[in-house]
Amino acid sequence: MSFTDTLKRSLGFEESLDNKKNNWGDDFRRDYSSDYTIFPEQSFYEIILIRPKSADDMDYVLDQVVEENNPVILDLSFLEKKSPSDFRMAGSKLKYIRENHGAKALLLAQCKNKNLIIVSPKKVNLMKKG
Repeated sequence: MSFTDTLKRSLGFEESLDNKKNNWGDDFRRDYSSDYTIFPEQSFYEIILIRPKSADDMDYVLDQVVEENNPVILDLSFLEKKSPSDFRMAGSKLKYIRENHGAKALLLAQCKNKNLIIVSPKKVNLMKKG
């Protein structure tokens, strides 16, 4: 079973015959629980993974979060290495989205070669546990 199949079943998008027989959902929550939970309020979300390389890419992120109501996972490591001014520009756009549009942002991972942030629209409830 692939990760996407598991994700679809856990969000209730796909019914499984095995689900009724062996209570698969309880095993999934017990074994693979995470610190982050997304509660969908619309029937379909596109979660976009992007590595912005310019201001235009950050404008695309803004459009996806504000207008399309889609969560976006950003890898800002390229902008951080390219130039500090572009990295600050990305930070100011994230701040703008959060303050003016009610979006939420969580740092998923930060290491030497990755700087992952998830940005979700106001309609998507993003919670950090633990």
